[in-house]
Amino acid sequence: MESNIEPKIINEGSAKIFEEGHVFYNPVQEFNRDISICVINTFLENYEQKEVNKNVKVSGKIRILEALSATGLRSIRYAKEVSGVDEIIANDLMKEAVEMIKRNVKMNQVENIVIPNEADAMTLMYSSTASSKRFTIIDLDPYGGPNKFLDAAIQSIEEGGLLLVTATDMAVLAGNTPEACIVKYGSVPLKSKACHEMALRILLRCIEGHANRYGRYIKPLLSLSVDFYARVFVRVYSGQFQCKESSTKQSMVFQCTGCEALTLQPLAVRKRNPDNPKSVKFGIPTGPFVSAQCEHCGHKHHMGGPIYSDPIHDPEFLKSLMKFVSSEKGSKLGTYNRILGILSVVQEELHEIPLYYTIDKLCCVLKLEMIPQLKMRSAILKEGYRVSLSHACRNSLKTDAPISVLWDILRYWSKSHPVNRSRFLEGSALKAILSKAPSKEYDLNNIHPDADPPSRKEALQRFPENPAAHWGPGTRSTLMVDKEKITKSIRNQNKNKIKREKKKESSFTNSDNEQNSAKQRKLDTDKEISA
Repeated sequence: MESNIEPKIINEGSAKIFEEGHVFYNPVQEFNRDISICVINTFLENYEQKEVNKNVKVSGKIRILEALSATGLRSIRYAKEVSGVDEIIANDLMKEAVEMIKRNVKMNQVENIVIPNEADAMTLMYSSTASSKRFTIIDLDPYGGPNKFLDAAIQSIEEGGLLLVTATDMAVLAGNTPEACIVKYGSVPLKSKACHEMALRILLRCIEGHANRYGRYIKPLLSLSVDFYARVFVRVYSGQFQCKESSTKQSMVFQCTGCEALTLQPLAVRKRNPDNPKSVKFGIPTGPFVSAQCEHCGHKHHMGGPIYSDPIHDPEFLKSLMKFVSSEKGSKLGTYNRILGILSVVQEELHEIPLYYTIDKLCCVLKLEMIPQLKMRSAILKEGYRVSLSHACRNSLKTDAPISVLWDILRYWSKSHPVNRSRFLEGSALKAILSKAPSKEYDLNNIHPDADPPSRKEALQRFPENPAAHWGPGTRSTLMVDKEKITKSIRNQNKNKIKREKKKESSFTNSDNEQNSAKQRKLDTDKEISA
């Protein structure tokens, strides 16, 4: 039975699409699409197909595959807003989705570029592994984890091509279910304040692992933890030596169970021959890099990983990307202010420093009044170390200072903001750290000129606001799943809160009824006495 409901028309960027039925559209993902347009435009400006493929037969065309296209909105926007593209395959497994893609492609008049295709994404990519059939750009934006698509994507992308990957299963990547992360990504995540950056590094290590199996490796251009998902942009190359070198870019992570101090241990190290500097070999490091008990608080360690421990952004690419974002074309995007803000923070990051601490967690361990961010950053800078934010967390401390320096600064802070002595429990991290006197006095009043980052001074939109409507990848965001399940999800939202409020109302009503009954009995008694 056909529905008489008129399909909703949605405008985003330069595209206009229909939305109806169970085909998925999420307005919160506009930022994802906007930043992807910026990255692809920047990539194609510097992409020389003949140069990177001089020994490989290629089609000679710039071809994009959107493997899981849904409404086709992303492919249509690429066709209208990315320069130099010859062909875009907008693929989906659902027949209903492909029909909608056809309608949307026709409405936007991009039939000469966008080709709707109904197929299983993995089957399509595996059938495109021949050099002449490979894609210049592959975009994977699945509902959930991308792990099952990575093997096919790595084999079907051109030499030096661009792979864009979204992972919305952040609960898995961020450590809520480590056993599931081992199954899906081959790494153990640790629950810490740095979990969002660790999620990016687990995803990158997984992509690198798939690439290495085929004599290929990745070069991350930009890696973002945004809202409820991870989004990475990497180039894929071939090279036997670089594949061997991949082992030096991966590390295990030790995290103290008491003070959460982090220590990274690489899986392999480079060994150079002093007599022949060009000769490079790889060896296994001796370890572990930590003792049985944490040197700071005496607690034991959890071990996670492996993670990708090399830089997750390319500084040169970021310069070109910022140039495009600031251009007339980039400034017209709907999420321009947020793109500018988040990329500014990414540029300020210490790219060679993996993971970070947060000021609130450090102070929480010591039960301290929280030290102002500028004072903490200033003290680190005055000690001759570097410090930055991470785009993944607004209270982050990404620094090359050892954590012993951070603890020492907080010991000095505790002198003017003392901790209640009742908190000094035997065996606690607090007692182990604060029982020692600070090694020196720190100037916390005169702020270092570089303590306030430019992105903050310019009041850029650096971090996301509180979740709005359509937040999340699943049923809360709209039409992805069965209507019956959506109804159930909506019905169950705030269920416990509603129960509590009803119970409260009921208790008030019962109390009022009891009071009224008591009043009525008293009136009846008074009448009897007067009679």
